[in-house]
Amino acid sequence: MKKLIFLIMLAFSGSAFSQMSNSLTESEKIYGLSKFWQEVNYNFVYYDKVDKKEWEDLYKKTIVEVQQTKTDYEYYRVMEKFCASLKDGHTNVFFPREIDKNINRIDFGAYRFLISNIDGRAVITGINASKKQEIPIGTEIIKVNGLSSRQYIKENVEPYISSSTSYVLEDWGISRMLWAPMGTTFQLELRLPDGKIKNLKVTAEKSEEEELYPPMKQRELLEFKWLNDGIAYVALNSFDNEKINSLFIEKLPELYKAKKLIIDLRNNGGGSTWIGKSIFEYLTNDSLLYGSKTQTRQHISVYKAWGKWVEPQDTIDNPQAKQMYSAFRDQTYFDLPYSPEQVDLKAKRIVVPTVLLIGHNTASAAEDFLIYADNQPHMTILGEPSFGSTGQPLMFDMPGGGYARICTKKDTYPDGREFVGVGVQPDIMVSKKLSDFLEEKDPVLEKAVEFLKAKKAL
Repeated sequence: MKKLIFLIMLAFSGSAFSQMSNSLTESEKIYGLSKFWQEVNYNFVYYDKVDKKEWEDLYKKTIVEVQQTKTDYEYYRVMEKFCASLKDGHTNVFFPREIDKNINRIDFGAYRFLISNIDGRAVITGINASKKQEIPIGTEIIKVNGLSSRQYIKENVEPYISSSTSYVLEDWGISRMLWAPMGTTFQLELRLPDGKIKNLKVTAEKSEEEELYPPMKQRELLEFKWLNDGIAYVALNSFDNEKINSLFIEKLPELYKAKKLIIDLRNNGGGSTWIGKSIFEYLTNDSLLYGSKTQTRQHISVYKAWGKWVEPQDTIDNPQAKQMYSAFRDQTYFDLPYSPEQVDLKAKRIVVPTVLLIGHNTASAAEDFLIYADNQPHMTILGEPSFGSTGQPLMFDMPGGGYARICTKKDTYPDGREFVGVGVQPDIMVSKKLSDFLEEKDPVLEKAVEFLKAKKAL
């Protein structure tokens, strides 16, 4: 157990930890862990996928581990790791604000850089402008603190990330590989685009230079532009703000002129399913929309008590006994009432050949939007698999000002097909390569335009 704590601390310098408070008592730490454990046992909708013995053993080990933490930051890191073992993108532990503001993401004093997953490699895809000659875009981080990047991420980053899909885990493991408390020092080994090796020591500290190269695009809630051949492009970058509905309506006079349409959801991390539905209604002639089918945990305490003595053979042709048997094993679920959703929209629709652009960051309510599109013959999905996680989280406070959430709702396609854990799959797969970053190309959008040019108007 002490070895595990030591390994966690190896990633960070003593100066970084000295900035972190130690306000939580042992009792508070144990309570927070137990509160999270209790809510998972009672409400986590994917509890049927949890190995119960491993989960119980991990809980008992973590009781000891949280008591050994020396700072509130250490405690929350242990809680992040405990949570990440559930492998769900809508089940998370979040730092208190005082801790979070001391976590550095991209600033390293004289250097600022963004790191992206390009073909499984940690590639610098953004750098502060004054350093773009020293560390060109396309430089790969090949070692961190003497370990290969892959090994460093596997040991020190991925175990703390809650993700439903392996590809998002890889993306975030790479992009977050140097997230750490202010004052943390990293020894990096870089491979420049020309093949030369460069060693660089950096410390997590505020950078004075803000400008990045290439410049970071400021994304609007909704973006609109005309492409050639009468193709209209609309980026819906969030369903978290209902203002996007009015912005979309403002663009309708232009959109009604479109012969073909591209809807870009690659940067839409979700929000409200109903906000997305309000926009989708304009993109179909259907009077009914078929959204996600949903399920949640069900608890009938006395059934769980009786179920202890129910054997498998007792459930044959006996629905009540079957419920008891399932209840004792925490496998009882309630199917929320399902029916297609009525579309009462009186306005003119925009039903033309349409491509929906998606990627690993297309998440939650944006994935619900894709479920509506599943039976639309004029729509084609293009890009990479979506985030692969949606649902309704239960939010609750954690000690010291942090909070956590537990996913309580399972969503599937109407016919029961699962997309949580695997992502909504594109009809046409297109990924961005390193050369696309270097040449500032968007192969996904280019492929969509090429595809639509070959499509006949409806």
